[in-house]
Amino acid sequence: MEKVRPRLESMRERYREISGKMADPEVSRNPAIYMKLARDQSELSVIVSLYENYLRIIDQQKGLQELRQDPDFLDLVPQEEKKLSLELQDVESRLLDSILPRDERDSRNLFLEIRAGAGGEEAALFARELARMYLRFIERKGFRFEVMETNDTEIGGARETIIYVQGHGAFSQLKFESGVHRVQRVPVTEAGGRIHTSTVTVAMIPEASEVDVQIDPKDLRIDTFCASSAGGQSVNTTYSAVRITHLPTNIVVSCQDERSQLKNKAKAMKVLRARLMEKEQTRQNEQIASDRKSQVGTGDRSERIRTYNFPQNRVTDHRIGMTLYQLDQVMEGNIDPFVDALRAQERALEIERLE
Repeated sequence: MEKVRPRLESMRERYREISGKMADPEVSRNPAIYMKLARDQSELSVIVSLYENYLRIIDQQKGLQELRQDPDFLDLVPQEEKKLSLELQDVESRLLDSILPRDERDSRNLFLEIRAGAGGEEAALFARELARMYLRFIERKGFRFEVMETNDTEIGGARETIIYVQGHGAFSQLKFESGVHRVQRVPVTEAGGRIHTSTVTVAMIPEASEVDVQIDPKDLRIDTFCASSAGGQSVNTTYSAVRITHLPTNIVVSCQDERSQLKNKAKAMKVLRARLMEKEQTRQNEQIASDRKSQVGTGDRSERIRTYNFPQNRVTDHRIGMTLYQLDQVMEGNIDPFVDALRAQERALEIERLE
């Protein structure tokens, strides 16, 4: 907090200055100026209120230090200190959230895309397990989800899974999961008991609206085909499945989980918009300072972010050097320790940029 104290003092001074101007009769007679000042005052009022509450708690903590010298209050001081410490943590968290720049994508829905990488059938099996892990996490957070596309293998794996996640703050909870996830274990297909290393790519793509991404119908090639299941066998005889190719970027999206061609087309267009917005976001990320990209990551799928070692029940997040010997719990959707640590790191970097 000490790093942002000068900024907070400046904001409090600005709030007082605005309040003084609004009390001026000349200003009150000018509606345009008065309304602008009122908006600025409203934006600052929450921050100033939290900051003054923060200063009040700090003063109370200093007062407790003096009471330690009085034997009559010796037993009460530890209890009060614990109470104030919890209050201070809450106020600090809310205060930082109010002044740090916000990622406007954080409140959006998203598409969770999981694809098997190196490792053949073992990669596909782990891709299926990662999908299950994320679904457990999503359910626990109270978000809604819909499995939009899955490309299954004959032994129970999944070459590709696309899940649509809905809920306020969904992207903020999952955005750090983008990247390459590596698994080390003895595959069920391995007769010799040797440990293999396989990879799965995960992408968290915020949903784009029609306003965010304008698509010219002339840039699309739309093909229809019969939906099929694992192994390629046809599951219906109507051309309900849809494949959309965006010609300028060569991005291809397909959807076949609905029996209606119209519904499949609508879903595929949602995914296409999201991928086009992600492509533009990636281009913008390339212009961001390299230190931020190396510390937080851009979400690029080529980045190895985490290793799941089954023999040692170990999970390591390489971006923050965090290791947990709780792989069994992580695979049940308990990824909160990683999410919280990565969000804390993002916040710390944002604070540094405020200095």
